Amino acid sequence: MSMQLAEEEVCTEASEEDAIHLEVQVLGNQSWTAENLFVESYHEEILYYTSRWDALCPYVDVSPAMLEMAPKPFIVYAVPPESPYGVPINDKYGLVHAGSEAFWSDPRRSRKFKELDKLCKDFETTFTVVAGREVSVDDVYAMGGEHFASYYIHDHEVEGFVDYIRNLDLLIIKVHAANGDLVLTDVSILLPERQQVYGSFCQWNRDYKNKSPGIYACLLASRWTAENGYKYYNLGPVDDYGYKALFVTDFEPIFALAMTDPDHPLALDTTSPLHTDFKPEVWNRIHRVP
Repeated sequence: MSMQLAEEEVCTEASEEDAIHLEVQVLGNQSWTAENLFVESYHEEILYYTSRWDALCPYVDVSPAMLEMAPKPFIVYAVPPESPYGVPINDKYGLVHAGSEAFWSDPRRSRKFKELDKLCKDFETTFTVVAGREVSVDDVYAMGGEHFASYYIHDHEVEGFVDYIRNLDLLIIKVHAANGDLVLTDVSILLPERQQVYGSFCQWNRDYKNKSPGIYACLLASRWTAENGYKYYNLGPVDDYGYKALFVTDFEPIFALAMTDPDHPLALDTTSPLHTDFKPEVWNRIHRVP
């Protein structure tokens, strides 16, 4: 074999490998390549991987091919409840049954909501529904950049959010003070097939902390949900957020997958997500057990 022919064969093999990595996969609301599927995450200084839809998106579809493609350890949270994949973990989605009159007539909630309205009576609120395909990465950073920095949300997760909403609509709530200050921006994904409004993120102005802007945003989103024919406002995971208890009426299990070498440092660290969210016996279990 001539040197030139050998070099051509090496180039061909490299090109085929590059093509595989660049090939776009599509599943549900998600699209990805082998290179942008995952996000580097850390427990202490131990590297592991999550999907690019992990931080801001509600339900992440998986397939065996996706799981095979990802580097390990790979954790996928929020697999759809109707999916054949994933196992329940130690957290849950908090749902607000905003479409129920009982939610609004509950004496404690009714009293708290009146107090919030009085506290925020001088604010001006706008509700806008925008087609996700019209929203860019720059737009999302303009609405939530400070929030993303505070909560260590990766650039790739913001890109994953923009990918996820291509065929969906967003509800954008903005609240301004009388002096023109932007008090909060709240962004939710509309999921009509689930009768849900999913709260993706809320960025609020720390100068207005005494007005409880995060809780006020939940109230505004819940009202919009009820007034526009949706059944539930989904507050996302609730275990670490005590303030959500005022709103939650129903819980939905969160299903997830953990793919790992059992001897990996993440698996050996009992304080890692592999232990706090999963039991070791369900690591590498792909299919859900009825």
